[in-house]
Amino acid sequence: MPSHQVSPHELWVICQLPEHAAQAQALAERLQQPLKTDIEVALLESPAFVVVFDKHGVSLQQTGRKAPGPIRAEFAEGSVDHRRKFGGGKGQMIAKAVGVKAGVYPKVLDATAGLGKDAFVLATLGCSLQMLERSPVVHALLADGLQRARDISAYEDPELAQIIARMELLAVDSQDYLSQIDDAHRPDVIYLDPMFPDRQKSADVKKEMAAFHHVVGKDEDADSLLEKALAKANYRVVVKRPRKAPFIANKTPSYQLEGKSSRYDIYTIKKLPESLGSAESKPRLE
Repeated sequence: MPSHQVSPHELWVICQLPEHAAQAQALAERLQQPLKTDIEVALLESPAFVVVFDKHGVSLQQTGRKAPGPIRAEFAEGSVDHRRKFGGGKGQMIAKAVGVKAGVYPKVLDATAGLGKDAFVLATLGCSLQMLERSPVVHALLADGLQRARDISAYEDPELAQIIARMELLAVDSQDYLSQIDDAHRPDVIYLDPMFPDRQKSADVKKEMAAFHHVVGKDEDADSLLEKALAKANYRVVVKRPRKAPFIANKTPSYQLEGKSSRYDIYTIKKLPESLGSAESKPRLE
């Protein structure tokens, strides 16, 4: 490799397939970062992270000899797919927090979508989702994961196709979108899972979260996101937090659901009705 002094904040975009060139170029320009081609990622020692467009899709990869594997948004395989097939249905904490039950399938706005894992769980249970993700890198990963799932499910998995059809990714900023929601388009539930500062014990941070802390940073405006969400949701706002984290904006929720490592703070605006949303696909709620 030629000598190159890499800024700690530099994030190369690497395109290894000509058919992805336009998409990779657009991301590099938006990030104001270099676009590279014909580079062997496995040989890189810097910058710390790169975004790769290759035959497998779009991924975020850490560089270096002992780097963990690539991070992708996956819906047709891995832990997310396993949870779809063998998860706890409406017994899951997130389902209870959002208010999912037989006959009640809220329309949810996930304003901090990340890789779409929580949105996918809710879509699996019958909710319709609009997703916002302001990080250009994470948005690219999520858009790619959704498209690959559409391509696979169209031929191989009709149930997955129905789930993905309930997930809509919007290319707008969370703050701007929340500000512009009018009364006729209020979501039933607004879901927030803002980035939290690094934990003291870095060994406890999963590779995805460690990468996101480095590339994305934390959500400094979580307080105002909550305030806007409370003004725009029809029935409730649900905030996912680390179990011992303080309340966002020091605002005490109506009630909480607590697990081993995380919790859900539920801010109720009014009671959910006994029937809500469409159950045309009759999702399994066991």
